[in-house]
Amino acid sequence: GDEPAEKPDPRSTPIDAPAGLRPAPPPPAASLRNRGDRACSSAMRQRQEWVGDWVRSNDTLVRALPILVGGASLLAVLLNRAVSGIAAVSDASSSQSRADILTLALSVTDILAGLVWLSIRPKTISPVVPRGVDCKPVDADVSSSALRELLWTWDSLTAATCCKSLVVVYGGNCKLQIGVAAASPEDGNAVNVDAQKFMQGSLYKSAMESKKQSYLANLALYPGRTELPFLPANTQALILQPIGDKGIAVIGGDTIRGFTNLDQAWIGMIADKLDATLSKS
Repeated sequence: GDEPAEKPDPRSTPIDAPAGLRPAPPPPAASLRNRGDRACSSAMRQRQEWVGDWVRSNDTLVRALPILVGGASLLAVLLNRAVSGIAAVSDASSSQSRADILTLALSVTDILAGLVWLSIRPKTISPVVPRGVDCKPVDADVSSSALRELLWTWDSLTAATCCKSLVVVYGGNCKLQIGVAAASPEDGNAVNVDAQKFMQGSLYKSAMESKKQSYLANLALYPGRTELPFLPANTQALILQPIGDKGIAVIGGDTIRGFTNLDQAWIGMIADKLDATLSKS
């Protein structure tokens, strides 16, 4: 009689099986290694963040740690000297005495380092409230599209940086003065920007000749601040950003060194955008 057909092995998958029923191929070894590397780096990053947080929250203890280590080492040497029965007077021919002298020197160095760490602390820099009045004068010749661009620039700077004052001088005219301005001693109103006088100053000429952004991180240290009577007297930081070949943006901040490197690069790109807009208006 006919032999019974051989039954297919249920563990094997036919070649023409639907794609959804085919077993997934095992992940390659490189993928597994990448997952392991990512997991390892994530764990190391979390550990570093934990250590950093602990050090910040225990700043005084960390600064005093060398004093504690040096004092403990100094006490251990003295106790060892007293308990071991070695003469209190050091002997240059004794190896124990030479080791004790080196240990004492290292202990004193640790104590001095701890004292230095405790005496030198980073100064906390906080924002200040600009002394002046709010203003928003706009040049009458500015088109509606250019005005929208200028106001967008102001909103972006105030939202993302420490900017509190913005002055845009372009084509020999002040296109926009917005934010906090210096108050006039006569009537208390905002001091308007004299574009022609400002353009004759060294700050403007230096920035336009170099065609590079000028960042005055601590404005109080620069004598050229007298060329900026329209800014609040307590403006902490200043950026002079050329806008093409025809203008400049004066950006005042409320924090010393408040503009980061990313802020400066971003402001440079905004200036290119403003130049393209203002040149058409």
